[in-house]
Amino acid sequence: MTNAKIEAVLFDWGGTLATWHDISLHETWRAVSAVLDEPNADVLAARLVEAEGSVWRRSRDEHRSSTLEEVCLLAEIELTPAALAEYERQWDPHTELEPDAVETLQALRAQGLKLGVLSNTIWPRRRHEEIFARDGVLELLDGAVYTSEIPHTKPHPEAFLAAMRAVGVSEPSRCLFVGDRLFDDVWGAQNVGMRAAHLPHSAIPLEQIGHTEGTPDATVQRLSELPALIDTWNAAAA
Repeated sequence: MTNAKIEAVLFDWGGTLATWHDISLHETWRAVSAVLDEPNADVLAARLVEAEGSVWRRSRDEHRSSTLEEVCLLAEIELTPAALAEYERQWDPHTELEPDAVETLQALRAQGLKLGVLSNTIWPRRRHEEIFARDGVLELLDGAVYTSEIPHTKPHPEAFLAAMRAVGVSEPSRCLFVGDRLFDDVWGAQNVGMRAAHLPHSAIPLEQIGHTEGTPDATVQRLSELPALIDTWNAAAA
């Protein structure tokens, strides 16, 4: 393990800061499609599920990003404002934070650490910031990178380096990345020289598991274990 002191903690979002939920994409997209065309909702939903699946497969295999707009373009469907509102309403219950997320972020800030988020997402920054503002998280972050805004997704090195720069840190060895995926989060972070902590509670679907599973520098059962972990590491580096 490197002896560098940790200066920044970067978090994955879904399954890490936000609680993992098993979600039926077909049911979600069907509700959205019903707003557009109820008689053909099942057909439209199937097209949207396939389109979204294709961009996530591309993310897994080629580490290239996408957007909600691209998903709809691939499905040859235009979301009306009402359909977009329904999409966000369908997802809203699945965006809740882990119970100890806010207190953990506050404790880490009290330790003088920079805090950031790096999320593989097709959603725009606007939507993520609305969610973080709702939950009192936005003001605790020094920076955030949403892959809908950049060319690459985790585990591509450039995604991690962009997140590091977003919080004002220049050395990967001074960053800890926290995530629920051994490929995207752990292997990806370690590949650029960061340390990685694994939160092992998400039921990652087999089709989303990449070619390599990293071995985390630490495994935590709760986010609230992070302040003590970093204190221990930084004391050893002093």
